[in-house]
Amino acid sequence: MSETQKGAARAEETRAEQVPACGRAAELDALADTLFGGHEALEHADEQEHHHHTHAPASHHEHGHHLLQVEDLSVGFRMYDEDAPFFRARQRFVEVISSLTISVHAGEIVAVVGASGSGKTLLADAVLGLFEPNATVRGRIWFDGELQDAAGLAALRGNGVSLVPQSVNNLDPLMKVGRQVEGFAHPDVPHAERRRRRAELFERYGLSEETAQLYPFELSGGMARRVLLCCALMDDPHVIVADEPTPGLDLDLAVRALDDFRAFADAGGGVMLITHDIELALRVADRVAVFKDGTVVEETAVANFASPDTLAHPFSRALWHALPEHGFRDRNVGEGSGKGGFHA
Repeated sequence: MSETQKGAARAEETRAEQVPACGRAAELDALADTLFGGHEALEHADEQEHHHHTHAPASHHEHGHHLLQVEDLSVGFRMYDEDAPFFRARQRFVEVISSLTISVHAGEIVAVVGASGSGKTLLADAVLGLFEPNATVRGRIWFDGELQDAAGLAALRGNGVSLVPQSVNNLDPLMKVGRQVEGFAHPDVPHAERRRRRAELFERYGLSEETAQLYPFELSGGMARRVLLCCALMDDPHVIVADEPTPGLDLDLAVRALDDFRAFADAGGGVMLITHDIELALRVADRVAVFKDGTVVEETAVANFASPDTLAHPFSRALWHALPEHGFRDRNVGEGSGKGGFHA
């Protein structure tokens, strides 16, 4: 065994204590990729299969690894049986996400597309280290090449990984938006630097300086969405997780909002766009992760949605047929995909 392999083996022994037993097989696969160059490869050909996905033309591995890598993620909850009598109800375990694998490269947008209410937001919560007390979370998440635990993910939240939340109600209705955006900077950043950074972001995203003195209820829907994006960008993140960022916006405003994510990715960042709107996703994303029954059933380049013949999974092909330009021909696209129907 070479010195490189010995060193990797020692690192594997150290990491083994941090990984749940149920994830050992996948972790060993990841170790094998590291030993033989798979995970650390700098370049991959377009459409080359790699870590459960193919690569889009814009994808690249900055510093030799994925910017964000989620492998074999499972999330479940302990809860009482709601159908049982109150004093006799027993706890049961409900798994919502199962063996999910997804990656985000530098310079790209990956759209996680699935039915409304199917549990996609739990993926965002896991990446951000947000766990409910009754949750059981298994799997591995790497950020910028480093394996993270729950504490590491929490430390990255707002300090490398930022969230653009689903609702503009996340803005404090009693605080002027300029002050709110400045509050998302790191606590050690001086006030003058915070103001300069906020003003720079407002200018970049078409918000006047007067906007800083407005309260959230005085903003239009598009302005509020851009304020949320500015909040996410205050700490100069590497990855943005955008959870349903366009509900309630008309098409023009929705496209403009997604163009902001495109600009962030083109500047070298990575975006995980969680959405039920596949039409918008195909406009801006580089790759699509198709979410069904609590997992990603296919992660593929947007170009593969040009034809159902280039899609590997039956549900992905069903989504293609359900698009308006293809006549909504597949009526079963929402079955088995969570509480809500799919919006094509």
